[in-house]
Amino acid sequence: MTTILKSDGSRVPVRFDKILDHVQSLTYDLEGVDAIRVAKRVVEGIRDGVSTAELDELAAETAASLTVLHPHYSNLAARIAITRLHKTTSASIACMIPYMDPGVASFARQHQGAVDGALDWTRDLQYDYFGFRTLQRSYLTRDAGGALVERPQTMLMRVALGIHTGDLDAALETYAHMSRGVFTHATPTMFNAGTKFPHLASCFLLPIREDSIEGIMETNKTCALISKSAGGIGFSVSNVRGAGSRIHSTGGKSSGLLPMLKCFEQTARYVDQGGGKRNGAFCAYLEPWHADVRCFLDMKKNHGAEELRARDLFYALWIPDLFMRRVQEDGAWSLVCPSRCADLVDLYGDAFDTAYTEYERTAGCVVATVRAQELWFAILDAQVETGTPFMLYKDACNRKSNQQNLGTIRSSNLCTEIVQYSAPDEIAVCNLASIALPTFVDDGSFSFARLREVVKIVTRNLNRVIDRNMYACEEARASNLRHRPIGIGVQGLADVFATLSLPFDAPAARALNRDIFETIYFGALEASCELAEAHGPYDTYEGSPMSRGLLQMDLWGDAAPAPSGRWQWSDLRERIRAHGVRNSLLVAPMPTASTAQILGNNECFEPFTSNTFVRRVLSGEFAVINKHLVRDLSRLGLWNEEMRQHIVASNGSVQGIPSVPTHLREVYRTVWELSMRAIIDMAADRAPYVDQSMSMNLFMDNPTHERLTSMHFYAWSKGLKTGMYYLRTRASADAIKVTLSPETVEAAACRRDNPQDCLMCSA
Repeated sequence: MTTILKSDGSRVPVRFDKILDHVQSLTYDLEGVDAIRVAKRVVEGIRDGVSTAELDELAAETAASLTVLHPHYSNLAARIAITRLHKTTSASIACMIPYMDPGVASFARQHQGAVDGALDWTRDLQYDYFGFRTLQRSYLTRDAGGALVERPQTMLMRVALGIHTGDLDAALETYAHMSRGVFTHATPTMFNAGTKFPHLASCFLLPIREDSIEGIMETNKTCALISKSAGGIGFSVSNVRGAGSRIHSTGGKSSGLLPMLKCFEQTARYVDQGGGKRNGAFCAYLEPWHADVRCFLDMKKNHGAEELRARDLFYALWIPDLFMRRVQEDGAWSLVCPSRCADLVDLYGDAFDTAYTEYERTAGCVVATVRAQELWFAILDAQVETGTPFMLYKDACNRKSNQQNLGTIRSSNLCTEIVQYSAPDEIAVCNLASIALPTFVDDGSFSFARLREVVKIVTRNLNRVIDRNMYACEEARASNLRHRPIGIGVQGLADVFATLSLPFDAPAARALNRDIFETIYFGALEASCELAEAHGPYDTYEGSPMSRGLLQMDLWGDAAPAPSGRWQWSDLRERIRAHGVRNSLLVAPMPTASTAQILGNNECFEPFTSNTFVRRVLSGEFAVINKHLVRDLSRLGLWNEEMRQHIVASNGSVQGIPSVPTHLREVYRTVWELSMRAIIDMAADRAPYVDQSMSMNLFMDNPTHERLTSMHFYAWSKGLKTGMYYLRTRASADAIKVTLSPETVEAAACRRDNPQDCLMCSA
């Protein structure tokens, strides 16, 4: 007889009805879930002497394995695992007091009754399995022995108390919204808020301090300190001399960027984020006139000698418009060394063009002259192989920045959405949060009024994070307190469109995208102005474009759309003219990779990449299926095993499945089935309301020089600051799906290469 080992050491026989009752009790409101099927599989997998903890783990994994049949199995799996966590952890915030910052702990202890009363444990049961496992792996606090002591709701309350120590109402308001999945703070804030090491900031930007051993090594040390506290780093290397340049102090020659970047790569490997929670992540930015640009483009490539590569770094180009024009006209491009042309990094626009062309005419300044298109094609080759370098446009970033009065911006961050001024004595910092857009869909319409109010809460939160943050170095603290930038992003835009049954590139979706970001920018400005009324504008406000009455859309000129008429922009402008704003920058849509996974939303503002796929992360490997597609097919009575196999066989596409109605095929086109022009147009539509930038990935099947060139030049012509984050590509041939029936594979395999012979295409 198979038995279960209870926590008190006794053994009881396995009873199917007991297991079924437990599973069934957690299936309320989960359509499409068969509790009997789960219970049977659990019983089949039980070994004699299994502990109750192991039994719960088996039940959760069993339910998760069925997620490919219906997404609600993932919710059931999470409920089983979370119910187990609730059995072994405390239902009071008091359990976290030993792990909290003393000031936060004292505040929590003082208001323990109100805090405990606000905790809603039923909201833990709203996560799906993938989201919960991500929380379990990296976010929830553990004791010295590695055991979890924190529940998801406790974590959210810890974060809220950490941000708003001293203001109970604000803390409970923040908790209430986060616990309902309305918004989330960025990963470093979720890791560290309320703890004894409140490193809350996400993004850091810095230049190499100076072109010397001392300057380079000091910068490397600073990067290590930032990475230790869970920050991603973008650093500009355009001021470091190229290989072969003379070193005046020794009379020798510089070895250039390669060995320097390998040193930074080793730092990123060694100093991971938050003590093993995430890998260290550094992105190097270079302008394309630099003498070592060809070496820079090769450093992430998969082939080539190891000593010539630094593959664990990320790479981005900081591109002046002059280079794009030279490529366009098939002109010559001069590579120069910053040791002879040091001012180029601090110039943009007409001033850069004038200085650069003068250096081209000056004897001894030009290291090499190449065809601009030859260098361009080398950039494209690197992107096809590695997805990088990222593409950002120096002139657009500077001309459209509210920090113009501070100086020239030299780089973005790790994820290309933060555009801020940095200097040898100033490390730019940004604190991030993202808004879960699907939570604003009510009865078939989008609630802009509620979005505005939530944006104001998020703005106040992020402004508070600036003051509560523990900074890794003084240069970061001073910069953040002087300029007080924040970054508000979004997640789940594709989920909104699917919920409203809108194709991603439909005119109505395009208008909704624009209106959402207009609302976000308006709400953020409104809240920041209110903060300025109470506390004064940020220190460097005077001289900024906003102090001269210029908002982000004004910096776009004729390219900016007319406001929707929904908000009173003229009244807000008058208030800003009278009081200023508390924050120099406000909106920066970021990737939201981890937090969107936790909340069960599609990433940031991207289309769906597939309708069924496998998620592979540190916390495990899980089948994920588009819950909106399953919902819509179920309503039509079309969701069954045959349909599932067809979708999997088609790589998550529904375009070749005739039984899927035409409108649903339009709504559920994946990013591979959308025009990149549409993606770029959507970005350009929202850009006049994004005062930093955005992490815009681009996707291409079988990329060629011609197609990539057309895509990049279209993005540049639209005035975008970030022309491309990653280039995502995929192979033209697909692997055989071993989990499918042979008949399904045979019917689907030819869809892309042989449409005339495909059964689905010819039906």
